Amino acid sequence: MGREILAEASERGVDVAFAVNRGDGHGDVAGVDVEPADDFPDLLAERAPDVVVDFTGPVSSVEYVRACADAGVPVVVGTTGFSDAQLDELQSYGDDAPVLVGANFSRGIQALRQAVQSAVGSLPEYDVEVTETHHNRKRDAPSGTAKVLLDAVDDARNRDAERVHGREGDQPREEGEIGVHARRAGDVTGEHEVLLAGNDEVLELTHRAGSRGVFAAGALDAAEWLTTADAGFYRFTEVAARL
Repeated sequence: MGREILAEASERGVDVAFAVNRGDGHGDVAGVDVEPADDFPDLLAERAPDVVVDFTGPVSSVEYVRACADAGVPVVVGTTGFSDAQLDELQSYGDDAPVLVGANFSRGIQALRQAVQSAVGSLPEYDVEVTETHHNRKRDAPSGTAKVLLDAVDDARNRDAERVHGREGDQPREEGEIGVHARRAGDVTGEHEVLLAGNDEVLELTHRAGSRGVFAAGALDAAEWLTTADAGFYRFTEVAARL
C-alpha cells in the first residue's frame, strides 16, 4: 500500500514531504527516498507535512498517530487489526489533531455497506453469511472490511448478533447468528460477499477490488478532506459521502 500511495500521489501531482518504512528504509520508491521509521518524529518537525497517510501495522500505527497528535498534524490511518484498547488510544489522539481511521477506502465498499443495511432491513428473517478473501500474507482475520459489513448487519437489525467463525463438526445454524468466513490465498486483493438466504431464495451482494490503487485513491481523497477538518476522531464511513 505504501508503494500504491506514492504512485497515486505522483500521478496527482501531490508533493510528498517524506516517506518512512519500518526498519532501515527502502531506497527509492516512485521517485521518493524512503527513510527509516525511527526518523519519523524528526521528519514531522523538519518537513511540516499537511497530512500523514499510514498503512503499516497496529503497533506502529499507534506510534505514528501519537507523534502526529503531538505535532498537530492530521493523519489518515488505513491499518486494520486494532484491538479495542488501541482504537481507544487512537480516538484519544483526536483531541489534539484530526485522526481518520478507515478499514477500507473503496467507494464501492461504502456503497456495499449501504446496500447491505438496506437489504438486511428489508429481509429481517433471512440468514446472513459474510465471506471475505484476501492474499495469503494478510494478517488479521476477519478483515476490517468484513467487520464493517457485520456492523452494518447489526445496525440494520438493531441488535448484536452472535458471530460464528467457520463451522466444524456438528454445528447446526442457530437463529439470528451470522456466519463469518475468512479465506487467504494467492495474491487476491480483496473480495467481500454478504449472502442472505430464506423463503426459497438467495441474495448475494459482492465487491471485488481489482487493485490496491482503489484504496490508495480513496485514502488520498480522505487525506485532502482531512487537511481542512477540525481536531477530532473520524471514520471513513462517516466522511465518504462528503468527498
